Amino acid sequence: MSIFVILGLLVCIEAQEPSAVTPVFVQKREDVLLNVTIADDPKEDIVTWRFNKTVNLVRFLPGNLGAKVSDDYSGRIELLENYSVKLKNLTEADSGVYTAVVSGDTDKQITGYKITVQDPVSPVKLSVDSVSNRPDWCNLTVSCRAQDSHINSTFRCDTHTCSQEGGERPQVTPSAADLHVYLSNGSIICNHSNQVSWTKDMKIIKHFCPRHAESDPAGLSVCLLKTAVLSVGLIIMVAAVITVHLMEKLKKRK
Repeated sequence: MSIFVILGLLVCIEAQEPSAVTPVFVQKREDVLLNVTIADDPKEDIVTWRFNKTVNLVRFLPGNLGAKVSDDYSGRIELLENYSVKLKNLTEADSGVYTAVVSGDTDKQITGYKITVQDPVSPVKLSVDSVSNRPDWCNLTVSCRAQDSHINSTFRCDTHTCSQEGGERPQVTPSAADLHVYLSNGSIICNHSNQVSWTKDMKIIKHFCPRHAESDPAGLSVCLLKTAVLSVGLIIMVAAVITVHLMEKLKKRK
């Protein structure tokens, strides 16, 4: 049999195995539940949890004969009902694919998880590098810094609104975390996050641009002022109509 035929058979075997796994992100030093849900209890077969297809974590013996935990995972695995387990105190070395396999006449994967262990993100520091104040507008240049990365951005405010004018786009840091600067409710937010944690720092715009975008970058104050003026005008009109109506009734009585 040629090497090409052997490789072809290996590809076919690999393709026939269930490859769907559930992605799960876990913070370093936390625990993760590896859950099994199967319709039929394989009482006459061995159920094994494997790490990256080669390392056996625990083997559940048939006929309720108990379970055997690998020496490398002793004290780190809690056995639960229905072949589920809890893996404790994870580190980056525990990142990988975990599969539960039923071993009968053939091996059959019944569930799988792709575990990614992440450190919590580092704190961030948002600093205002420069401010240009003019009667009609105000410009701010800011820096957002994390432990292993930083980005810059500029914002422009007029008397009613603020907008992000330029700077670097949100980026993925070397630690696979997202670093992002944006506007929210009259503040500039610097956010550092990954799938398991986040930190942020913020600056209130009116502290640096006191004459611009006082409380809302969307021009809400102007809208409220117009609404108030219209409401007062409507009240005056209604009052005038009522007054005229009452005067006419009084005249008729006389």
